[in-house]
Amino acid sequence: MPTEIEMTGAVAAIDAGMLEGTTVKLLFEMPGLSLTHAWFKSGFPLPRHTHDVDCLYYIVAGSLRVGTETLAKGDGFFVGADVPYHYVPGADGVEVLEFRGSNSFDIKLVADNPAFWAKAVGTVNRSRENWANELPPSAMT
Repeated sequence: MPTEIEMTGAVAAIDAGMLEGTTVKLLFEMPGLSLTHAWFKSGFPLPRHTHDVDCLYYIVAGSLRVGTETLAKGDGFFVGADVPYHYVPGADGVEVLEFRGSNSFDIKLVADNPAFWAKAVGTVNRSRENWANELPPSAMT
């Protein structure tokens, strides 16, 4: 269950236009497996969160920063179930394939920090106009 700070922050970010910075499409699912394509536009403020299943990411185009590492097309990373994480899309955004060992999973925010949400809303406000014309990084190669 999201905390009051997470709920208030998420609503403020969504109201500012956060959802205009991402496109997520389910490509395939069957019992025990799912594959999703996600495009996060430049600077998208992905909140720290967990999934209750393992997830393998493969970068199709663009780049992202996870921790201290910058990863780009052809790179991948693994996030175990219930491990908090987030990443920051690069200057051209990032497209990832998300492989999950389940077709049903829960997402839990781990972003109980008002400063994160204030920064996220600011990022959305600054980025939204550019996001309207931003192409997926795969379209630029």
